[in-house]
Amino acid sequence: MYGEYALGELKLENDDFCLSIEHDGNSYVYERVCKGDFVTKRITGFGKIVLNPVEPVNLPKNITSLIEIEFKEKIVVEPKSRLTIYVTFPIEIGVFVVNKSLSVLDVFTLNSSKYTLYGTPGRGVICRYWLSGVYGSPPKLDCLREGIVELEISNSSDSWVEVGRIVLDVYSMKIYYDDSKVISKAVMNITSRGVAETQFLDGNYNMKKAVEIYVAKKLQVLRRSFVMEWGLC
Repeated sequence: MYGEYALGELKLENDDFCLSIEHDGNSYVYERVCKGDFVTKRITGFGKIVLNPVEPVNLPKNITSLIEIEFKEKIVVEPKSRLTIYVTFPIEIGVFVVNKSLSVLDVFTLNSSKYTLYGTPGRGVICRYWLSGVYGSPPKLDCLREGIVELEISNSSDSWVEVGRIVLDVYSMKIYYDDSKVISKAVMNITSRGVAETQFLDGNYNMKKAVEIYVAKKLQVLRRSFVMEWGLC
């Protein structure tokens, strides 16, 4: 279902949503229904429609650029070691209209949106919240609902460290997809028992690279890391 479509008569649907484009005079009418939410917009001109997974912090509105992924099982990491695990993240689906430029037409999700506070009430930050299993290899998922984060954890400290969550800034998130999966890559560098620096990386996967929301909105964003200073569990 992800991919590029000519701007014209179009209908995509499953048990959870219905998306359609119909010709009406000298323009097109876009309609989308998902979980009781209805959106309609009128499009003029020519071009194409692009559907792909996007950074999962756009709904119900732009509240934060951070996502906290809590692990269902904690990971105990030995000193001076490195390991790779796989966790999941919630999918949001972006709909773009493309001609000479690119614009965000719509964003929707099949998941519920939940937010949490990471840190203290006075100094903490708001994050999109997601609970994930922990996997030793990429899991098979419904790619319209969940994506995979290939996460490399590096413990550069001299202590055994227990990790139960990760907080990431999605403004540097690179998402790749095909017909069966959605994947991104991130690193977590543990510097002490309760502190780590995290960042999304370019995964260089042999897959289609998703259009990024902040690129579509013409926002100039440098690669951004996040320091988890309020604990790893």
